[in-house]
Amino acid sequence: MLTRSLKPKGRFPLPWTRPVLPYRRCMAHVSNVSDIPSEDTKPFNVPIPEDSFETYNLDPPPYSVETTKSQLKQLYRDMSLIRRMELAADKLYKEQKVRGFCHLSTGQEAVAVGIEHGITRDDKVITAYRAHGFTLMRGGSVRSILGELLGRRDGICHGKGGSVHMYSKNFFGGNGIVGANVPLGTGIAFAQQYDDTKTVTVNVYGDGAANQGQVHESYNMAKLWELPVIFACENNKYGMGTSVERASAMTEYYKRGNYIPGLRINGMDVLAVISAIKYGKEYTLAGNGPLLYEFQTYRYAGHSVSDPGTSYRTKEEVQAERAQDPITTYRAKLIDWGVFTEDEAKAMDKEIRRHVDRETQEAEKMPAPPTNLDVLFEDTYVRGSEPQQRRGRTVDETFYRG
Repeated sequence: MLTRSLKPKGRFPLPWTRPVLPYRRCMAHVSNVSDIPSEDTKPFNVPIPEDSFETYNLDPPPYSVETTKSQLKQLYRDMSLIRRMELAADKLYKEQKVRGFCHLSTGQEAVAVGIEHGITRDDKVITAYRAHGFTLMRGGSVRSILGELLGRRDGICHGKGGSVHMYSKNFFGGNGIVGANVPLGTGIAFAQQYDDTKTVTVNVYGDGAANQGQVHESYNMAKLWELPVIFACENNKYGMGTSVERASAMTEYYKRGNYIPGLRINGMDVLAVISAIKYGKEYTLAGNGPLLYEFQTYRYAGHSVSDPGTSYRTKEEVQAERAQDPITTYRAKLIDWGVFTEDEAKAMDKEIRRHVDRETQEAEKMPAPPTNLDVLFEDTYVRGSEPQQRRGRTVDETFYRG
């Protein structure tokens, strides 16, 4: 099959990538779905726009996804829950209740949700520091995530990780050093291959990390050993306050692997993300080695909450991107398809808002960690294996466990 990257192209090879914002196409032009079953659990297929993918030495994923009405509703709920949680985090930060860094993913929800719905709980995910949505999708709760931001004892990392470091089963962070998670994720994939687990690692990093040497070293090792890893560049158009055009001589990140096949995906379309991830998992587990994905998305907020995000981009640019919002466009599509009604969508929105409000209140009630040395050194060792004594600043200073 001839890949799309080899077919004749018009002026804009990827319609939503544009030097001028108004040329972007969105998912609103997808044809209607007919014969949707009345049952919530009965499978059927929904289409994906043909401009959702751009390939590099790779056939494209399917342009449809098998799903159910129940899953389509859950996708909307998951994206909306992340959005509402991030807004709550933003409010807590501005009330000076969250200290340190706080990186929000408003606008990028379709990536985290689509990845999770394209894999299983046994598969592995690792990402950089914009990790709240991934943590929620990997099994964290709104309460535990907000509690972590507040530095509370019952936060998902006991109040020690904050916004940048969050973990759960088969989710390896939340990593603060730019690009540092990429070799870690490559090592996780090596372990999967070594143990023959039949699982895949989705190794997510940002466009700001794409020029790091350790990222390209990881590509080399992954391809050399044909590891089951999907390198996923979450391209939100800016590394801190620097646009991709000013930071990278080549902004086609999905081609950066050279000897690794690549795929660029409309990361504002949750269904396109699901199709790509399912396809990638099947590809890598068939022994074909790694893939390099680029999810084109956009963050509405600044790099962190302390960054207003207005000095390096225009208000018109942000407004144009908001017109392609992954939640509102998807919501309109589900109403058009008859998956739910406008009133049902509003009821779901209200329920999500109430849930996040309750979780926020409970997070604020969480106690702070005790200020003692046992808590300070906690989790340095696997729980239950801690030594009874620890050396202090000098050879004759010793601390004993309480």
